[in-house]
Amino acid sequence: MDHDYAVRVQWLGNLGPGTTGYRDYGRDNILTAAGNAPIDASADRPFRGTPGRWNPEQLLLAALAECHMLSFLHVAVKNGIVVTAYEDDAIGTMRQEGEGGRFTSVTLRPVVTIAGGDEALADSLHAEASALCFIAASVNFPVRHEPSVRIA
Repeated sequence: MDHDYAVRVQWLGNLGPGTTGYRDYGRDNILTAAGNAPIDASADRPFRGTPGRWNPEQLLLAALAECHMLSFLHVAVKNGIVVTAYEDDAIGTMRQEGEGGRFTSVTLRPVVTIAGGDEALADSLHAEASALCFIAASVNFPVRHEPSVRIA
């Protein structure tokens, strides 16, 4: 079964002369999708972006972390693990290569709090969650996991 998605990217960076030169235009843009709040976005600061706006690299990292979380919550329910809190301080590395670049790795570091029960089982469910994550299955770099489990 296919699922289709649509987003709109609108560039806001024409400072007058358009893209007449590398320093002559802004990188600010707005991301929208029907029914969702807009996201203020830009390039990362080293690429002349605006601090305080989300950049594509952060959005990719956020997509991986959120996808893993949602997949983990699903497998937790299937396995009788009651999750009461979940947070992840994910990190990623992008290597710039000439004018381009690519992500070389992402490490998710979820901290999962459970109501009780089998900590080892809860910890092991990250492998199943990773296999179910649509976003992780779509990237060509390793997505590692450094999870920890707490009992509430």
